[in-house]
Amino acid sequence: MPEIRLQKILSEMGIASRRKAEELILEGRVTVNGQVATLGMKADPEVDHIKVDGKLLLRPEPKVYFIMNKPRGVVTTLYDPEGRPTIKDFIKRIPYRIYPVGRLDYHSEGLLLLTNDGELAYAILHPSKKIPKTYLVKIKGIVEDKDLQRLRQGIRLEDGLTLPAKVRLVRYTKNNSWVEITIHEGRKRQVRRMFEKIGHPVIKLKRTAINGLKLGSLKPGEVRQLSSEELRLLKKEVGLIKERA
Repeated sequence: MPEIRLQKILSEMGIASRRKAEELILEGRVTVNGQVATLGMKADPEVDHIKVDGKLLLRPEPKVYFIMNKPRGVVTTLYDPEGRPTIKDFIKRIPYRIYPVGRLDYHSEGLLLLTNDGELAYAILHPSKKIPKTYLVKIKGIVEDKDLQRLRQGIRLEDGLTLPAKVRLVRYTKNNSWVEITIHEGRKRQVRRMFEKIGHPVIKLKRTAINGLKLGSLKPGEVRQLSSEELRLLKKEVGLIKERA
């Protein structure tokens, strides 16, 4: 990380405003690696030991991004009062405090994004962004195209009309159907409720993609870090970075 001005470091770490941080420096209350800081001094918060009134500032935790293939029968929380398995059981080796972005219910599986970047999480979950999420769903019965068409056009649930969904029949089995559906909302149990509405309850549900981020060959319970390209595309989609013309 490049060196930046001390007053900016103190401001970004919530110690004081930049103007107040300048006053702290001028008063000799800030040290860098044991030496009294001067106005205009720069430092690297990830390397240098910066103290204010003798108290060491904790180095900011780097922002990290992971995806997990959440297994069925696991709760999308870090703690469950009922004692059920949680996603925390699968991320114990990750040395950062990361949190799930959105949820997959207990009986669902698939792609779950985990990060400590609150800004990105907020952007992904905000309804205005309409981030596409794709699911592979096994439903009860042989579904007809007229029912799938209802999903494509938007279907009325108890909490209002859904946005049009992208729906594709994958295959039939003897008594059931496999369907791929992409929605742009994040209502509670939305996909399950949509299929219940057309008379085909969900038997199995797996999220396979969020925007361009795909589950791929990740096995249930496995976790991997996002590549720089995956992260760039995700941030671009939610408007956190803009491409130069």
